[in-house]
Amino acid sequence: MTPNENQQISNYFYLLPITTRWIDNDMFGHVNNVNYYAYFDSVINQFLIEKAGFNPQKSPQVGFVVESNCQYFSPISYPDKLIGALRINRLGKSSVEYGVAIFKDGEEKAAAAGKMTHVFVDRISQKPSAINSVMRLALDNNRVISNSDDQKIVGQHD
Repeated sequence: MTPNENQQISNYFYLLPITTRWIDNDMFGHVNNVNYYAYFDSVINQFLIEKAGFNPQKSPQVGFVVESNCQYFSPISYPDKLIGALRINRLGKSSVEYGVAIFKDGEEKAAAAGKMTHVFVDRISQKPSAINSVMRLALDNNRVISNSDDQKIVGQHD
């Protein structure tokens, strides 16, 4: 996807309301950049819990963040209401790259967009392990794919 496509809410399939907090603002009166990563993490984990059968305390495998980035396009601040948006960019044997963006509620263009990559590991050994079948299905059914015209399609795929 092009950078402009990363900024459009229509290119994401999972949306989660986020409430900003007074403490999120920095001395410049806008949400500090570190909070965007917390928002990204919350959107990803809520998706995994709701759609992929993940239980943070009990699942036999967990995801370690091995890469992340964020581009900032416009400021947000408390008391803005936000929407966290998610898509699956790439799915490997034990890893997944998420596309994540933050939108002001009601806006079509992202205030920030980026990606995070999880490598799934066995909870006990902490060695990489293949993504379990339930999680893989949820991730695979909701990833960005290319059609024959090399156009990106986002959303539920059979």
